[in-house]
Amino acid sequence: MNKSGTICDLLNWLEENLDRPLSLDEVAARVGYSKWHLQRKFKETTGQVLGAYIRARRLSNAAMALRLTSKPLAAIALQYHFESQQSFNRAFKKQFLQTPALYRRSMKWDFYGLEPPLRGRTGAVPQSDIITLPELQLEGITQSYTCTLEQLSLCRTQLRQRFWGQFLDEAQSDAPVLYGLSYSRPASVKNGENEVWYTTAAEPQYLPVKLENMEMFKLNAGDYAQFTYAGPTEGLQRFIMDLYGICLPLLQVVRREGYDIERFQRLPQPDADAGQETDADIVHCDYLIPIMR
Repeated sequence: MNKSGTICDLLNWLEENLDRPLSLDEVAARVGYSKWHLQRKFKETTGQVLGAYIRARRLSNAAMALRLTSKPLAAIALQYHFESQQSFNRAFKKQFLQTPALYRRSMKWDFYGLEPPLRGRTGAVPQSDIITLPELQLEGITQSYTCTLEQLSLCRTQLRQRFWGQFLDEAQSDAPVLYGLSYSRPASVKNGENEVWYTTAAEPQYLPVKLENMEMFKLNAGDYAQFTYAGPTEGLQRFIMDLYGICLPLLQVVRREGYDIERFQRLPQPDADAGQETDADIVHCDYLIPIMR
C-alpha cells in the first residue's frame, strides 16, 4: 500500500479510537512505522502534526458533547484522556477562545475552533447557499426523545421514519412540501444524553384532517445555511452529521437559536403499473440551519 493510503487508513482508525489512550508508539505500531517516520509522513501527507491533530480532534468531539449532551465536564475531560479538568479547561480555551462552561451555556453556537476530521475532507463537501427564509406558518405534531451521542445517528433515522409514517397516515396530507423541524439540547437529567424535539408539519391548507395533538407553528424570517440532499433514506442522518462535523466548521459560521428545518420535496412517482421504476427509498431534502451572517 502506498504511504498516502496508509495515512488514510490511519485517519479512519483514529476517528474510531479518539476516546482511547493513544500513545505515539501505539499509533506507529498500528501502521508498522517508527514513531519518527510516522510523524514525518503524516506531516508530509496532511500538512498537520500528528499529536496536535489528535488533540484537536479530541477537543472537537468534546465540544460536540458539551453542546449536545448533559455529560459533566469532568466526565468529558476523562473520556478524552486529559490529565485533569483543569488541563482540559486550558486546552479547550486555547482552541475555542472560551471556557468549556461558557461554550455549553451560550445560546449561540460558534463553530470557530472545531477541527473537522481529515478523512471527511477527501470527498466532495456539500455546498451551501446562504438564504433568507420568509416568515412561514405551519401546522404539525411534535414528539421528543432522548439518546446518547453515540446512538444519535441510528436513533434519529429510525424515529424520523416512524414519526413521518404516523403523521402521513393520520393527517392524510397531500402537501407537495413537508417540513421536519428539529431542536436539540442536553437532556435535563445529567446522564450524558441528548434530548431532541422533532415536529412533522405541513402548511395548514394541505392538512384536511385536524388531529387532536396538532399545533400551529410560526417560523420567523431569518438567515439559513441551506444544503441539499438527494439519496437513500438511510443516508440522510449521516449527511446531517457531516454538516455539523465538517461543513459548518469549514464555513466558520455561528448558529443562532431556532429550528433546523428539513424541507422534503414530494416528487410525482412513476407509474409502477406501466413498468416504470419507483424511487420510494430516495429522499429529496433541503436542510436549513439557522445562522448569523
